[in-house]
Amino acid sequence: MDARLNFFASPQAMASVKHLIAAGKVFADGPLPAATRELVLLRVSQINGCARCVEMHTKEAEHEGESSARLHLVATWREATLFTPAERAALELAEEGTRIADAAGGVSDEVWAEAAKHYTEAELTALTGIIAVTNAFNRLNLISQQPAGDYVVGQYAHLS
Repeated sequence: MDARLNFFASPQAMASVKHLIAAGKVFADGPLPAATRELVLLRVSQINGCARCVEMHTKEAEHEGESSARLHLVATWREATLFTPAERAALELAEEGTRIADAAGGVSDEVWAEAAKHYTEAELTALTGIIAVTNAFNRLNLISQQPAGDYVVGQYAHLS
């Protein structure tokens, strides 16, 4: 598959991507545990069907030491015993925050309350921010048909 747009060839596209990366970096550099962050990024990308981001977040998580067993089970986290209660709350928030149209009103009070039991306000801010930014990246990639299969860990680090 060939991409419809090359974000690195267009000054306007590159500028917009850099702003999204900068926004994501603010949240990524926040207090949210790295393992939770990567699991959430992966789950959001799985839900949206963004192969480019699924590849990237899987490789980044592996690079940070995440186990292959947990990465393989993210899509079925409800039935897996390898996730902490806090990670489960984050994954549930990620799902409802991504499937807004399906949730008739967005994230439920119950899901938010469960996440708030495990995360501080700063962590919740980071969590909601990475969910939103990842959804935006997923949509850009899907609309422009960005292919997967050649991502290298840290490939976009120079853009932030």
